[in-house]
Amino acid sequence: MEKRVVITGIGAITPIGKNVDETWQGILDKKCGIDNITLFDTSTFKTKFAGEVKGYEPQEYFEVKQAKRLDRSSQFAIIAAKEALKDSGIDKENTDSERMGVFVSSGIAGLRTIQEQCSICFEKGHNRISPMFIPMTIANMPAGNIAIELGAKGESISIVSACASSTHAIGEAYRNIKDGYEDVIIAGGTEASICEIGISGFENMKALSNETEDKTRASIPFDKERSGFVMGEGAGILVLEELEHALKRGAKIYAEVVGYGATSDAYHITSPSPDGEGAARAMTRAMESANINPEDVDYINAHGTSTHLNDLCETLAIKKAFEESAKKVMVSSTKGNIGHLLGAAGGVEAIFCTKALETGKVPPTINYKEKDEECDLDVVPNEVRNADLKLVMSNSLGFGGHNASIILKKFAK
Repeated sequence: MEKRVVITGIGAITPIGKNVDETWQGILDKKCGIDNITLFDTSTFKTKFAGEVKGYEPQEYFEVKQAKRLDRSSQFAIIAAKEALKDSGIDKENTDSERMGVFVSSGIAGLRTIQEQCSICFEKGHNRISPMFIPMTIANMPAGNIAIELGAKGESISIVSACASSTHAIGEAYRNIKDGYEDVIIAGGTEASICEIGISGFENMKALSNETEDKTRASIPFDKERSGFVMGEGAGILVLEELEHALKRGAKIYAEVVGYGATSDAYHITSPSPDGEGAARAMTRAMESANINPEDVDYINAHGTSTHLNDLCETLAIKKAFEESAKKVMVSSTKGNIGHLLGAAGGVEAIFCTKALETGKVPPTINYKEKDEECDLDVVPNEVRNADLKLVMSNSLGFGGHNASIILKKFAK
């Protein structure tokens, strides 16, 4: 018999808040966390804006020695995971640590450390490379470090699928618990790639916003004047738990995970399938696994990156998957608030969906001005919308043609 899977804890650190409460309030306040890059000198770069975690000081969270052994992406992951686990109320007395897993992903994890250590290698010699270089940079280490920090001895993996990474992680965690392999899984994603090499790679690909003067016009999903995405950083972590396990210990239940779909475009390494076919199939698969119809979905948190191709192709995908219901479903992108957190995007956006179900407030697409006839969905422009939400979807689409969609439901016994 398949198990039911619920969300009992959430944790985040983002460009608009150092925890879930601050971050969600930032959404409600229509706060834009995009600003001038401070993590490095951008004088020779075209790109000037990013979504940095503001005022972040590692020593507020870690001992000096520990911080030096953790890439910024692992630091964010641990901070968000600790918040999520504390929020869930899970401890050694009420949960078997051997049945608690960690499915936490990143698009590229230790990019900043890779850049720093390569510079040391070329400037000072290979014998000056840190012995912690590899453990700090490999993509599984955010998950591994969380497992060590929190004593989670179940399955611990990191699914790398570019910007779909953490939605895949949540979806696979859902399947794992549903099939009875674990009782609890800490799931989500983390990213910290705002550095010279990270910005240069996307800039030279012409994927980043070319806005340099007005930060409120840099990340503008579905807006006709959009010119590219803005890189963000941070982490979003959820505690997924088998329903009976959660009820037995009297846990607060935020929402239920009821659907998951994943597909591949098999089309191009960076461009989405022009007609949105692959993303549409992911959404359809998610709805089929949830045993619901398109008209049942109240809100979609879109991938909505603010690139011309993504927003157009995702619009086409939603129309293909939802048919007539595409005209009435609310669709917004929160990347105007926090930028694009790459592999962590789906984790943070799943939290936004969870809070939307809990509060009945739909996150708006902020700083939206110029309507694009090609993106003719209800993008919830600029203002929070009150709604009786029962089913919501979160989409993530990654380079390589990776598509993932999850569906969350307002919890009812």
